[in-house]
Amino acid sequence: MKSTFSFLLFLALCYSGIAQKKIAPSSIDLLKDQAGLSIQANYELYKKVALTIWNYAESGFKEYKSSNLLQNTLRDNGFLIEAGVAGMPTAFVASYGSGTPIIAILAEFDALPGLSQDSSSSKSPIADKINGHACGHHLFGAGSVASAIAIKTLLKEGKIKGTIKVFGSPAEEGGGGKVYMVREGLFKDVDVAIHWHPSARNAVTFSSALAYKSAKFRFHGLSAHASASPERGRSALDGVEGMDYMVNMMREHIPQETRIHYVITNGGKAPNVVPDFAEVFYYVRNPERALVESIFDRVVKTAEGAALGTETKMDYEVIDGTHDLLINKTLALNMQANLEKVGGLSYTADERIFGKQLQSTFSGKIPSLDSASIIKPLETEKNQGSTDVGDVSYVVPTVGLTTATWIPGTPAHSWQAAACGGKDMAVRATILASKAMTYSAIDLFLDPTLITKAKEEFKLLIGNYQYKALLGDRKPALNYRD
Repeated sequence: MKSTFSFLLFLALCYSGIAQKKIAPSSIDLLKDQAGLSIQANYELYKKVALTIWNYAESGFKEYKSSNLLQNTLRDNGFLIEAGVAGMPTAFVASYGSGTPIIAILAEFDALPGLSQDSSSSKSPIADKINGHACGHHLFGAGSVASAIAIKTLLKEGKIKGTIKVFGSPAEEGGGGKVYMVREGLFKDVDVAIHWHPSARNAVTFSSALAYKSAKFRFHGLSAHASASPERGRSALDGVEGMDYMVNMMREHIPQETRIHYVITNGGKAPNVVPDFAEVFYYVRNPERALVESIFDRVVKTAEGAALGTETKMDYEVIDGTHDLLINKTLALNMQANLEKVGGLSYTADERIFGKQLQSTFSGKIPSLDSASIIKPLETEKNQGSTDVGDVSYVVPTVGLTTATWIPGTPAHSWQAAACGGKDMAVRATILASKAMTYSAIDLFLDPTLITKAKEEFKLLIGNYQYKALLGDRKPALNYRD
């Protein structure tokens, strides 16, 4: 009876327009429970969305079906959709509500090339498929949409006030979709941005990411018969290999936290033809964005030197560049409490069998399956990955989390991660993330002081820095996977 009275009092305050000034914790918990039940009630819908996108497995900037599915799901639930934003056909912003606060939830949906995989515990590429969701972005998109719809329900019922937005961002895997959205000013009115990511554990993001910059270096030479008249040729592949050799020597003379990696995307077509064209795709990463820029400039010099030495010509195209990730402790502490409220994942007997079979394919230390049920404490750890969420974190206070969608010990960008992503357990873990994001969003809608404190911390982190995209003023690299 007491809980019912508190809830009715809370509703009355909502309609009076003063509810968001001070709400009893018990009333907030009731709202969170209601939102959690709403998400759970639509479990089959979100599972269908996630697994449909898992099956589509579309590469960056080509996610037409995946993006349309998420847009239609939101549109069917009353969201206003702005499609094709920031020069990207598959990018969108979905909005519901009016006024402040404006809370953003990020969504991704691109797959990785060369990682086609079914949902079995052995390496089994799907016939006629090249891509695979080995980073779980099919779950990322579906989970974020689920959270936004739960928030929309509360807004529609008048239990909270403000605006919820979903930023559908394509090509996170090397295309930098969010960078263009930030550069376009799409986050300028947002108060807080929330994101999540599939993982092998449950944790609030409390570690930065590496800033990075990527480019394709293209060498142009002269073709000739490689045996009959090699002296008449100038090998573009020699230019690529000369560049690679110099970069590999350079590794000894750069900060040890730096990561440089590359693939030769075109090395010629036949051994008996001197290649007149060759291309190599480079990534440069470091915890500090300024060092990324300076090291990238040195990589460019190796390409120039290689072209000079092989009598070829070289040009390059910057493909992507992202900032490091700013951690907002105020928001992280709030998210930690909400993730602990949600709890971790429990496996069925069949899932434990699958998990043991999958773990037999791992190398290194293998964690217990039971760790999927544990919420990690809030702590700083070394992070060697990069994300375009970093750019978002430089223009608006941002917070994120991960849940154990993959069997503990599963490395990201592996066939094992793609296999896990096709399982019901991955969807259940996605629902956990949806609930945690929703609970934190409810706190933000109902507690203005939380947003104020997060913004004050954000200003201290930014200092005098004026945001500038590391990829410059280029247009989206819509064909970067070609």
